[in-house]
Amino acid sequence: MKSIKTITILSTLALFTACGKSGFLAFDHYDGPITEDQFWNIDVAARGQVNRAYTFLPVGYTKFDGALLAAGCDEAVNSDLNASINGFNNGTWGPLRTLDDAYKRNYDGIRQANVFLENAHRANIEPASDIPRIRGEALFLRAFYHFELMKRYGGIVIATKVFHTDDDLDLPRNSFEETVAQIVADCDAAAALLPLSPTHYGAGDRGRATAAAAMALKARTLLYAASPLYNRQNDAAQWRRAAEAAKELIDLDVHGLHNNYATLFNFTAAAYNTEIIFATAPTARNDIEMNNAPISYNGALGRTNPTQELVDAYEMTSGLLPDQPGSGFNPEAPYANRDPRFIASIFFNGTTFKQQPVLTHVGGKDGLGQSINATKTGYYMRKFTTQDATWNQASNALIRRPWVLLRFAEVLLNYAEAQNEAEGPDPSVYEAVNRVRARAGVNMPPLPAGLSQDGMRERIRRERRIELSFEEHRFFDVRRWMEGPETLRGPVSGMRITPREGGGFDYARFVVETRVFDDRMYLFPIPQAEINNTRNLEQNPGY
Repeated sequence: MKSIKTITILSTLALFTACGKSGFLAFDHYDGPITEDQFWNIDVAARGQVNRAYTFLPVGYTKFDGALLAAGCDEAVNSDLNASINGFNNGTWGPLRTLDDAYKRNYDGIRQANVFLENAHRANIEPASDIPRIRGEALFLRAFYHFELMKRYGGIVIATKVFHTDDDLDLPRNSFEETVAQIVADCDAAAALLPLSPTHYGAGDRGRATAAAAMALKARTLLYAASPLYNRQNDAAQWRRAAEAAKELIDLDVHGLHNNYATLFNFTAAAYNTEIIFATAPTARNDIEMNNAPISYNGALGRTNPTQELVDAYEMTSGLLPDQPGSGFNPEAPYANRDPRFIASIFFNGTTFKQQPVLTHVGGKDGLGQSINATKTGYYMRKFTTQDATWNQASNALIRRPWVLLRFAEVLLNYAEAQNEAEGPDPSVYEAVNRVRARAGVNMPPLPAGLSQDGMRERIRRERRIELSFEEHRFFDVRRWMEGPETLRGPVSGMRITPREGGGFDYARFVVETRVFDDRMYLFPIPQAEINNTRNLEQNPGY
């Protein structure tokens, strides 16, 4: 974002938002402190208030001890078995030990957006015609942060104003339905004020909110609301509303699928390809590789280790699962002829990275037990990594990359899921899923005709698992589907690959760890400190 890069709003902006309407600021453009009215009279300061709201967007690359949220569900294991993320897997998280604690961060983001919304009328921004668009950005960000809270905690305290220290802050939670309604209302209001797609911004401002982003967020919110965790009566009208919201964006035809899944998240050539609807501002980084590449590559830490359960979910190029008759699976070469997204997402034994083989077999340089950081499953995560980054060198190459928050493939799958639940597997459901499968370079066979609604549901859920792997969807998908006991409880597996004398390998599945899950874990606990500070804020059940 150009404005974020070129404008210094000072660290004292935080003081401004905390002090409310009685505070003063020290500001770089003045020799002394300025009043609030003077602040809003400065173009760069007023614009910078919304820029600050963007800084609270989540970045998932290094959220947990250098690894991803994927290791908190059945997608992956963290190679550091003492990592904090294992609290999700062993049941030790709770109000006093919160994980992925987004409570304060998202309310801080909401506050920054509300500060601008309450003061936009007096902002001296030139041209003044920019103000409605910037208001749209603030509305979108407010909706986004409310959604991030909703998907973790359910109904939350809705914040549509700037709270001050003399306000009554002992507020009860709004209902889930009220929370959804507020997010949808803000998305609709934002979409009416924002340019349609990122192409309407200059190159330096890519990463700002768009109408398409607001529409995608609305569709995702309604999909969550229609899901079994919240829609216990399976009201088809809720599914239909979610489908309509996604279809409205699809029909605008302003976003499409990137032509190469393997480079979808590699921004070395061109940032913000047509599939990216909304993402954080790109930062130059090599920590993705340093934390997650196989251990033999310049001291990488190999943190995110895909599970055998995830590997098993990838189809053969025939369109069948490996254990289905006629799939073409060869137990002597179990990774051959798999969905190309498998090769793009997972390092397995014999893969090439930086012109060197990844060797995860027993005794291999990246194999089980080679070091304390070595893979615990026989696999490493490849998605998001690039061969162009270097680390632990005298001079390192940093590659600019954002964290993608909304992309078009998800919108297609959101539509397919909602439409299948509302109407069954009609042709539009097949079209949406097959469009994802037919991406250039993936070219997976279309889904078989004649699927039942249950059969289509299973295929859509598997497609989400593959297409959106490691992107923080699976962790929340299995919760909104209420599949915790099936997916989050019990063993997760790896693959021990042992070389044979004379050539070839033996492959033996083994249990890496056994995990726990109970119903309270469908929602996050509100931090105990927040509960202690109020009387009316209610904790989630079971905590």
